[in-house]
Amino acid sequence: MNLDDFSDLIERPDGGVRRDAEERRERLIVPPGALGRLDELGEWLSAAQQSVPVKAVEQPRVVLFAADHGVAELDVSGRAAGTTHELVRAALDGASPVAVLARRFAVPLRIVDAGIDCDPELLPESVVRHRVRRGSGRIDIEDALTAEETERAVRLGMAIADEEADSGTDLVVLGDLSVGGTTAAATLVAALCGTDASVVTGRGGAGIDDLAWMRKCAAIRDALRRARPVLGDQLELLATVGGADLAAMTGFLLQSALRRMPVILDGVVGAACALVAQRAAFRAPDWWLAGQVSGEPAQSKALDRMALTPLLDHGVTVGEGTGALLALPLVQAAAALAAELPERTPVTADEDAEEPAEGQDADDVKVLDAT
Repeated sequence: MNLDDFSDLIERPDGGVRRDAEERRERLIVPPGALGRLDELGEWLSAAQQSVPVKAVEQPRVVLFAADHGVAELDVSGRAAGTTHELVRAALDGASPVAVLARRFAVPLRIVDAGIDCDPELLPESVVRHRVRRGSGRIDIEDALTAEETERAVRLGMAIADEEADSGTDLVVLGDLSVGGTTAAATLVAALCGTDASVVTGRGGAGIDDLAWMRKCAAIRDALRRARPVLGDQLELLATVGGADLAAMTGFLLQSALRRMPVILDGVVGAACALVAQRAAFRAPDWWLAGQVSGEPAQSKALDRMALTPLLDHGVTVGEGTGALLALPLVQAAAALAAELPERTPVTADEDAEEPAEGQDADDVKVLDAT
């Protein structure tokens, strides 16, 4: 497998369709610019759908990739190592923020076990049947995955993207469920952006104290030393300092762009995977939206590198796709406005002739017409 093959396969959203959408926007009864960024979103969707006017987003789906990361053993997370299965169970039971919002917005929720460290019997077969391995290696001292596992994880993500596209999903809200995932993600971002560990180390979705932050920074520093020699190969980079969920999300993002299926990114894990995918296919980010500001410095660096501006900044740090799902109604609103607002009625030549001349009032015109 060579991820660089995607560079020749992925095309940008149709520029001609986007120009047609922009021209149509100028004819709407609401003045151009009055709807702010909603105009841009509607035009982006038109280009992605190759449709003017834009079609409503009617079959969105939340897709969450789940895995445990060995680096969590260093106490760098607000959650205990190996407890990702608890996050998954909460989401399945409808007791997590993303599950509550998905239920409220009537959006189906799909969870894919890429590398959870638990007995398969603890979770439904529909979740665990795709598992690549049980947990990922401790990236500060060992590889996260073998080369074969990395390829399997990437192909898993590609297969999930194909399943969603084939089932009619017209927009994906992408997120992750993991313990230790932000440490691996920050390492990827630091390696690809050429920055130091302290620049990308954040507090994670569950929040950590200063001592845990220092341990996390040290782990990223050590992992970076292992990542830099393999920067030229995306698969090897994911194997060295990524994880099963990150490799699967990278494959998902690339295949989604190939299938012309738009994706809303959530937090730092999704941003890191998107940055790896951009390395493989520079046109791919044109198919993605950044849903929200997560507060993680590595996310900001990754999004800046890809020129993606988040839709929301509400201070939501919980992760798990929550912030991206909050952005979904905004995208749906943009589509509805672009499609349903009427166009201005064009002024005809006869109407122009009936307009009063300068210095003449409307009554004078009526008299002249009568004569």
